[in-house]
Amino acid sequence: MNSDGSHVVLEIEEPVALIRLDRPEKLNAFTFGMVEEIRRAVDRAAADQRVIGIVVTGAGRAFSAGLDAGDLARSAAIGAPAEERSAESEDELPALFSYLLRIPKPIIAAVNGVSAGGGFVLAMMCDLRFASENASFTTAFSRRGLIAEHGTSWLLPRLLGTSRALDLLWSSRRIDAAEAFRMGLVDRLVPADKLLEEARAYLRALAAEVSPRSLAVIKSQVYRHLSAPFEPAIRETDALVRESLGHPDATEGVASFMERRPPRFERFKGGKS
Repeated sequence: MNSDGSHVVLEIEEPVALIRLDRPEKLNAFTFGMVEEIRRAVDRAAADQRVIGIVVTGAGRAFSAGLDAGDLARSAAIGAPAEERSAESEDELPALFSYLLRIPKPIIAAVNGVSAGGGFVLAMMCDLRFASENASFTTAFSRRGLIAEHGTSWLLPRLLGTSRALDLLWSSRRIDAAEAFRMGLVDRLVPADKLLEEARAYLRALAAEVSPRSLAVIKSQVYRHLSAPFEPAIRETDALVRESLGHPDATEGVASFMERRPPRFERFKGGKS
């Protein structure tokens, strides 16, 4: 999917959907229009039964430098948020790319280069981050006179711990891929020429071995339970276990184990979980 004038490319090669930001001459800085294009590409991939998971990456030497400077300047001039919200439900959060947390399929950021500002947020909102050795990260907000935007004050401490989150948010310093890996922001550190293949291979392994429904339910559990008290989380999990035991995937999972063969789980189609 790449219409004339589009800066977002969607490629589906079962079982993986690849979404590529394609504005390399601007370090894949996204306009408000691109933010909407990314949303449409994600929704299309999520609804495709062939797709087990989604990889997001950038063309050229950048993942994304964040919001385009022109759009940022216009937002600052009129005092508006640095994105246009396209809420598809009344309860949708106003943080940039927060809808990714509700997509019931794994989403991997394949960070190939610069990830700054809104580009940092995009990587953070993905479920996993695979980074090439050429990648770098900066929150950037404080150096623009801004605050910890788009859920970074909530999610980043949960990924890194309080002091590391404060360091990155206060200083807006640039960290390289190796430091990001050491502090836990990055899950895999990969040679640049193997980045996309590593991300695709991870999702292909899930497709071969794991129930797509299980992936969706687990993702929903993890993000909801981040802010849930222990007892309600455990009680909800108990109900979900009983529900899962009645699903055909549970029968197939046991049968494939006993028969020592690859599982044949049901395909999964879904929007937000």
